[in-house]
Amino acid sequence: MINSIYYNFLGAAPNWYKNTIILFLIVNPIIYILFDAMSLPAGFILGWIILGEFIFTLAMAIKCYPLQPGGLIALESILMGLTNTGQIYYEVEANLKVILLLVFMVAGIYFMKDFLLFIFTKLLINIKNKRLLCLLFVFSAAFLSAFLDALTVMAVLIAVAAGFYHVYKSVASKEESFSEDSEEFQTFKGFLRNLLMHGAVGTALGGVATTVGEPQNLLIASVADWSFIEFFLKMLPISFPVFIAGLITCYFVERFSLFSFGVQLPGHIRQILYDFDKQETLERTESQNMKIITQAIVALILVFSLAFGLAAVGLIGLMIIVLLTAFNGVIEEPKLGKAFEEALPFTALLVVFFAVVAVIHDQHLFTPIITYVLSLKQEIQIPMFFMVNGILSMISDNVFVATIYISEVKAALDSGAIGREQFDLLAIAINSGTNLPSVATPNGQAAFLFLLTSSVAPLLGLSYLRMVLMALPYTIVLSIVGVLSVIYFL
Repeated sequence: MINSIYYNFLGAAPNWYKNTIILFLIVNPIIYILFDAMSLPAGFILGWIILGEFIFTLAMAIKCYPLQPGGLIALESILMGLTNTGQIYYEVEANLKVILLLVFMVAGIYFMKDFLLFIFTKLLINIKNKRLLCLLFVFSAAFLSAFLDALTVMAVLIAVAAGFYHVYKSVASKEESFSEDSEEFQTFKGFLRNLLMHGAVGTALGGVATTVGEPQNLLIASVADWSFIEFFLKMLPISFPVFIAGLITCYFVERFSLFSFGVQLPGHIRQILYDFDKQETLERTESQNMKIITQAIVALILVFSLAFGLAAVGLIGLMIIVLLTAFNGVIEEPKLGKAFEEALPFTALLVVFFAVVAVIHDQHLFTPIITYVLSLKQEIQIPMFFMVNGILSMISDNVFVATIYISEVKAALDSGAIGREQFDLLAIAINSGTNLPSVATPNGQAAFLFLLTSSVAPLLGLSYLRMVLMALPYTIVLSIVGVLSVIYFL
């Protein structure tokens, strides 16, 4: 029976990972009892251990989704009295706007996929210059991520790549000379990897600019009490130089075929994809064309609503769901339910984040660090926050890191340790730090992790290490330009 329980625990996760989590759960109470018996600050010490364990579950997200192991650690923290459910509920209540964003906005954009697929498909088919195509992919992904949602934009890019992969394979497999090991097929996979990685970086470039680009942006904006336009303008001194630097980096890695980029689409494959798209266009019904037009109109309504702050972002997302489903004839509950599948696991994980944040607050874990950083000269504080948030976001998760730091800085503001002007500058540094250097690893950003764990990643040979290496030039450039912008433009 014990073997059966162990086998079922965390499902298909590797045994070494299961054993590590079990060890955490057993050792934590022992450490607490020992330190408490020695009259040491047991809660403070164990709080740091809990934080390290939770970051470990985030870093190992590819082995096992962090909700389950992280949730068990959070539950144990409550049982040991490191925090309580009242404090967790307070954290959730304070960040309700972010939860509504994930629940409704991501689901709303799901019903806009036909329009987004249409845009990216036309780009890929009609633009023959690879460098121009990649620049447009980065630009389009950035623009859409700024007004929609990085996860959904990434989902569209994955759907486009997977669609073309299967189209080519189904057509080419009928030819006698076809082989999955052929140079042409390997080249095609390299070409699709290039586009996906450029697009993923594009979601980060656009995601840093607005409140809806990334979940932590809205969290920071909510704490700072910034509107959509105010957030955009405050981030502009950082987001604009970084965006230009990202485009330049894209051009150079393609121009000089650096870091596995620069792979060209073979002419034979281009013709296959072009013929397929032409046939699809001819067979598209009037009803399907009207759906695309409807989605484009609703997209404009979305941008207008966000820009003028007509309602909370999550409520605007709910409006988008109502409009798109009503005018596209989606009225069955099962079809509606699919739209929520993408975001709800991450929403649940976010609440677990808040449980760990509650431990940090109750045990005052970051108070010494924040006190030290705030004791530095003001001009040093800002780049220091950028770099610390950036490094932590690389190894854990940018939403979690932003949640911790913006909460601590807000506490410093409320206590009178810093003024409002310095708080605004630190909030900008936190947002920039968690959005830009986090492209270094797949676990740093949700869109990158989503790509790595998608069904298309193994088809294209897109491994963890390959993603890190391909993102490296962007990581270096975005981090350097980001910190210089923070220093000279804030």
